[in-house]
Amino acid sequence: MPSKETVRRQRSLGGAVGVVVLGLALVYHFFPRVFHVEPSVTATHRAMNLGPANTVAPASSLRLPEPSEVDAGPPLTLAPTDVVVARLSKKNTHLPEQLSADTPEVEALITRADKALKAGQLAGDQNSAAALYEQALKDKPDSRRAAQGLFEVRARLVAEINQNLAVGDAESATDLLDTLKLIPDSADDVTPLQGKLKTLAQVRPLLAKAAMLLQQGNADQPAGNNALELYHQVQQLDPDNAVAAQGTLQVQRVILDRALAAVAQNDFKSADQALAEAAQIAPDSQALRDVHGRVDSMRQGRASGLLAQARSALDGGNLTLAQQLADQAKAISPDLAGLGEFGERLTNARLYSSYKPGQVFGDRFADMPGQAPSMVVIPTGSFPMGAPDNETGREDAETPQHDVTIAKGFALSRTSVTVGQFREFVRASGYQPDSAKLGGASVYDEGTGAMRDDSSASWQDDYAGHTADSRLPVVNVSWNDAKAYVDWLSQRTGKTYRLPSEAEFEYALRGGTTTRYWWGDGAPSGKVENLTGSGDRSPSGRRWSNAFQGYRDGFWGPAPVMNFAPNPFGLYDIDGNVSEWVQDCWHDSYLRAPRDGSAWVNPGCGIRVVRGGSWGSSPEQVRSAYRQGADASVRSGRVGFRVLREL
Repeated sequence: MPSKETVRRQRSLGGAVGVVVLGLALVYHFFPRVFHVEPSVTATHRAMNLGPANTVAPASSLRLPEPSEVDAGPPLTLAPTDVVVARLSKKNTHLPEQLSADTPEVEALITRADKALKAGQLAGDQNSAAALYEQALKDKPDSRRAAQGLFEVRARLVAEINQNLAVGDAESATDLLDTLKLIPDSADDVTPLQGKLKTLAQVRPLLAKAAMLLQQGNADQPAGNNALELYHQVQQLDPDNAVAAQGTLQVQRVILDRALAAVAQNDFKSADQALAEAAQIAPDSQALRDVHGRVDSMRQGRASGLLAQARSALDGGNLTLAQQLADQAKAISPDLAGLGEFGERLTNARLYSSYKPGQVFGDRFADMPGQAPSMVVIPTGSFPMGAPDNETGREDAETPQHDVTIAKGFALSRTSVTVGQFREFVRASGYQPDSAKLGGASVYDEGTGAMRDDSSASWQDDYAGHTADSRLPVVNVSWNDAKAYVDWLSQRTGKTYRLPSEAEFEYALRGGTTTRYWWGDGAPSGKVENLTGSGDRSPSGRRWSNAFQGYRDGFWGPAPVMNFAPNPFGLYDIDGNVSEWVQDCWHDSYLRAPRDGSAWVNPGCGIRVVRGGSWGSSPEQVRSAYRQGADASVRSGRVGFRVLREL
C-alpha cells in the first residue's frame, strides 16, 4: 500500500488541478447540506489507508441509499463514496450458494474485514478488508458474506478511482488501479478505468492551459485561444470530467458578469447578447437563472422609468419627446405593461387631441354661461365616396366614386343643431337670421302636401310654419345662418368650429359601411331614422307616394332630436329628420374632387351642398351617396345643419 509520503504527494497534486474543484470539495466536506447531502453521509478518503472513513455499514448489512442520497449534489464524482458506489456499482449477481453456516473462524475473519472496510483499509496488507475477505473465502469458498464483502471492496475502489480521475489526480488513480488489479474478478472494471486514465493524460495539459487562460481573462475570447474552447475539447474527450464541467461554469460566470456590467451602463442589447452566450454553455444553471432575473428586473425598472417620463411628456404636450421615450422603453422591454395603452394615448393625442374615437364631450363657453352642442369623436379612416356603378338610383353628380382618406380626427355634433341652441346664439350675439332679413321660408302645406313659400315663417317655426319646440332641429335657416353660428361657437369656446365638408359628412353618415344606407340596402327592419314610411300618416291622413315599404316611424315632419337609433359612429338623425348644410360649393360631379376629406370650395360661390335625407325625402334621396345643391340663402322646413369641431 502507498506510504504516508505518497499520500501527501497525491493530495498536493490533486489540489493543484484547479482552485475551483478544490473549493467545491472543501465545501462538500464541511458543509454537505449545500449539496443536499446529510452530514451522516460524507465523503470517504480516496487513499487506501488514510484513517477511519465516515460511517459506513458493514458489508453484511450495507443498504442501497435513499433516492436523496443517490441523487446528491452535482457532480456525482464529488459525492461521498457511498453515494457513488450505490449509483454506479452493479448488483452482485454471482454470490455463491452457501451450503452451510460460516464457521466461527470465518465469522471472525469477516468481522475483522467489516471493520477494515469501515475504517477505509481496503487493500494492501494482510489486515486490509480485501485480504481478510479473501482469506475467509479461502477457508470457506461458499461464504456469501465474504463474497459480498469482497464485492464491496472492489466497488469502493472503482468509485474512488473514478473520483480521482474526475478531478485529474492521475497519480492516486494509478496507485488505486494497481491495487484493484489484485482483487479477484476485477478485470471488467480495470479495462475501462485504464482507458479513462489514458484519456486523463491527454486532457491534463488542456485543463492546465484552460485554467491559465481563464486566469488571464481569456474566458471565451479570442477565438482559438480561450478557456471555453479548451474545456469543450476536454469534454469531448472525457464527458464526465468534473474539472471541465466546473471550468465551463466559471466561464459562464465571467460572461454573466459581462451582462451585469452592460446593464449597469443601460446597454440591454449587449446584456441580452451576453445572456444568450451564457445560455449556450449551461442553460439550466442557477447562476444563469439568477442573473437573468436581475437583468429582467433592471430592464423592467429602466423601461418603466422611461415610460413614466413619456407619459409626463405627453401630458405636457410634447408628442415628439413622448414618442422618443416610448420607443426607448419598447427597445429595452418590448412586452412592458402599459406600452399598448400609452401607444393608444399617443395616437389619440396626434389624431384626436387626446380624445378617443367615439368619446362624447362638450366645450364650455369661455366668456359666458353655456356650452357648445354635445360632440362625438369620429375615427380616422378611408372610404369610397360616391355611388358605385351598380347602385340603383345613382345620379351623375355622385360619380365618379373615389377613395377619400380622413387622416385627422374630428368631432361632429351628435345631433342637428336644435331650435333652443340656435335661439341661445341669436340672443347672445344679436345676429339677424336670413329668415328675418330676407323674409320667410319654404314650409310644408298640409292642404296640398307640398312645400310653399311663407313670408312670415322663421327659424323659430317648425316645418309647417308653426312655433317650434326647442328640442326640434332648427329649420328655415340658410347656409349663411349656419356659418354665422359656427363662427360664434369658435369665438365663445376658443376652439375651431365649422360646417363639415361634404366628404366628412358622407364618411360620418356611412359610419364605416359601404351599403346603400348606413343600416343596409333596403327598408330598415327597426326604427333607425325619421324617414318617409308607407305606414306614416299626416295630420289630415295623407300618405307618402314614394316611401320605404312597411316602415313607420310615427312622425310627419321633424321629430325631437335623439328619438331614433344612432349610426355606427354614434350620430343621431344623420340620414333622416332634416337634411343638412355642409361647407362645400356645388359641383356637378366628383371630377378633380379632393381626396383628403377637405371641402371643395370656389371663392365667391353661391350654390352650396346639402347632404343627408330628411323627414320628407324619398328612398332614393336618403341613399348615403345622395347629394343636392341649393343657393346659400335658401331657407327650408326640410333643411337644418350640424357642426364640426376640429381636434
